[in-house]
Amino acid sequence: VFPDSPLLVESAYLSVSVAPTATQRRLRATSEVGYRALQGQRWKCLVSKTFRTATQWGVYDVIVEDERIRSVTGIDIDPAPSDIGQTLTDGVQHKLRIRRPAIRKGWLENPGERDRKKRGTQAFVELPWDEALDIAGAEIGRVVKDHGNKAIFGGSYGWASAGRFNHAQSQLHRFLNLIGGSTRQMNSYSTAAAQVILPHVVAPWAQMELLQTSWAHIAEHTQLVVTFGGLPVKNAQVAYGGITEHQTVPAMRLAAQRGVKFITVSPIENDSPDFLDSRWLACRPGTDVAFMLGIAHTLVDEGLTDESFLATHTIGFDVFQGYLTGTHDGLVKSAAWASEICGLPAEVIKSLAREMAASRTFINAAWSLQRADHGEQPYWMVVTLAAMLGDIGKLGGGFGFGYSAEGFIGSSWRRFNWATLSKGRNPTQFAIPVARIADMLLNPGEHVHYDGRSIEYPHTELIYWAGGNPFHHHQDLNRLLKAWQVPASVIVNEPWWTPLARYADIVFPTTTALERVDICASSHDPYAHVMQQALPPQHDSRTDHQILAGLAQRLDVGEAFTENRSEIDWLRHMWNASRTRAENAGFELPDFDSFWAAGVHRIPDLEPSGDWLAEFRADPQRYPLSTPSGKIEIFSTTIAGFDYEDCPGHPCWLEPFERIGGRLSDTYPLHLVSNQPAHRLHSQLDHSSYSRKHKIADREIMRIHPEAAATRGITEGMTVRVFNDRGACLAAARLDDRLMPEVVELPTGAWFNPLEPGVPGSLELAGNPNVLTRDKGTSSLAQGPSANTCLVDVEPFAGVAPPPTVYEPPELVAYDESAE
Repeated sequence: VFPDSPLLVESAYLSVSVAPTATQRRLRATSEVGYRALQGQRWKCLVSKTFRTATQWGVYDVIVEDERIRSVTGIDIDPAPSDIGQTLTDGVQHKLRIRRPAIRKGWLENPGERDRKKRGTQAFVELPWDEALDIAGAEIGRVVKDHGNKAIFGGSYGWASAGRFNHAQSQLHRFLNLIGGSTRQMNSYSTAAAQVILPHVVAPWAQMELLQTSWAHIAEHTQLVVTFGGLPVKNAQVAYGGITEHQTVPAMRLAAQRGVKFITVSPIENDSPDFLDSRWLACRPGTDVAFMLGIAHTLVDEGLTDESFLATHTIGFDVFQGYLTGTHDGLVKSAAWASEICGLPAEVIKSLAREMAASRTFINAAWSLQRADHGEQPYWMVVTLAAMLGDIGKLGGGFGFGYSAEGFIGSSWRRFNWATLSKGRNPTQFAIPVARIADMLLNPGEHVHYDGRSIEYPHTELIYWAGGNPFHHHQDLNRLLKAWQVPASVIVNEPWWTPLARYADIVFPTTTALERVDICASSHDPYAHVMQQALPPQHDSRTDHQILAGLAQRLDVGEAFTENRSEIDWLRHMWNASRTRAENAGFELPDFDSFWAAGVHRIPDLEPSGDWLAEFRADPQRYPLSTPSGKIEIFSTTIAGFDYEDCPGHPCWLEPFERIGGRLSDTYPLHLVSNQPAHRLHSQLDHSSYSRKHKIADREIMRIHPEAAATRGITEGMTVRVFNDRGACLAAARLDDRLMPEVVELPTGAWFNPLEPGVPGSLELAGNPNVLTRDKGTSSLAQGPSANTCLVDVEPFAGVAPPPTVYEPPELVAYDESAE
């Protein structure tokens, strides 16, 4: 407001929502003289406005003043807003924004070989949009003509936006489909092994993920929750497609208050929150299957299995029992046998088996368990254990996967498939397993086994990536870096100079969600939100739709791509399609204009129902599962028929390629857990102040047990070198006794920052653990990532550690300078 003595004021702010209030107008009128006196001097009158946006980690009100983000706050209806929202405060408007289209200098100057091995090392030339689009369009056309559409890898992957229309993957795949298609990826890095094994055993992944037992049922009916991998609440901050109400923590608190007992089986104690008062069983990483087999043997040996349920609702238990008791191989999978592998006393294993049999037990397995060598086995074993206990289909009993992995898992919200942007059909009808990118690039013509099929890797001439960061989520980044040098061209749509953008040839600057309008409406969330444009497009950025429309025009599919609709027309079209779907589902959505004016809409809840497998339990003949037998397949004839040595026809213990107490443990005695960070989503906005303040000297923090630290001369905050035969990175040490002495934890998501860019094997400076993880498929069945099978050692870094440089833009050459 305007003070009596304006000369004493450095600045003042007039806060206006849409128009000044009567009070504000009166204050302005009474202080007109002072206002005029300060005009053009030290006075700054700013208009403040609140905008609603949605992200993969929540819905927020963003305060903007003078076209700058001033604050970000959670909305009132969210009981536990995630602080990850603070990454937006300075992460959006940042010096790392890509200001205009840019092309790698060597790629422009050497159109033959194009210096593929110099990606990530050369300056970028900034060009006008039309010229950059002409060059990219010509290159895409060349590849299609000379090599065919399979030679284009449409690599969009990940959590790019919570918007239904401005969804990078949908936009890119729509464009590529219209020009003849491309090579794609199947499944996800998060749950690849689960997505392939579970349909053979119990149910499709989509059904499991959305319909499994609710926290409400657990709180009311469960007596004991045994969670392999814990319940890390930091992971529940996020949900693919967006989340309005973070209900996981309140739901877990309610369960604990009602007397539900929790047991955490994990190498990390605080993988479950303190308020659960969970009993910690410190199991060696990657040995959960052996532990579960020891439990299963105890159940059989002591007559604690539900024989009736096994006989009527499962097939193949007799085969599995023969394996368990050693009939097949002469090796009894007893608690004593399991103890030697997992590191827990045999009596602890037996006691847990008895406790589980005496209780209404719910078994959960974290997603991390199946991101390991033979990752299919722990999920298959969880279902088998639950079947042996016989609580499947009972309220609060049975099994589940990924509770606390995303914010919607275990919720009882109505599921509704909102309309999305149509991608059309991929004419190539070709895809590779998601984590086999480097294999494909390095080994064209070779074959890979996948779920009973053999897939031949194509030659890849061009990568087009929009959304996601392979230099975060892929394993063995040194190997990926070598593979990344194979294609002739890499095109990327990206707002910031991320590692992906730095290792591209053509970079198109895209807007963020705060620079455009959209609708956030996820199939697992009951709310739809208008995502308001809070800022003008920064610099010379465009939406993915605008960029791809420009390319589509140059490749003669422009009208087919846009259908002559503006972006707001597309939103209206998609909303109207959702209204039709809602009508078919038995409820109504408001018309588009009413929704747009209101800004938010919540769909009605469904009446509470029983367990998702209750009907199957009551009558497996009338309500069969979608498995070949219609029952839970403890032994799968289908999988056995694939004849995979690394994935037999029933759950079993298979020695991983490395583990504590097993292979390579004498050389690398520490197991690396590379989990989700607490202060960002994967690698998104790692350059923001909020993410960086949770580092030490811009390096990711590695937790290490005080005993392991002491034997290595490591102290709190010290820069350490984490290494194995695949690579090495620097990190900052934090001493913590809440993990096993043989385990270190280094979260993923630090932006890839090798000391020598473009040189595979160079020391990584920022603490990216994926220079250490092995690029191997989980098995011939799923070919998922095996990041959580990883042994390392750690030592103090000798000398002065080079500082990370990834938060500075690359060298840029202005267009007029390059023309000269």
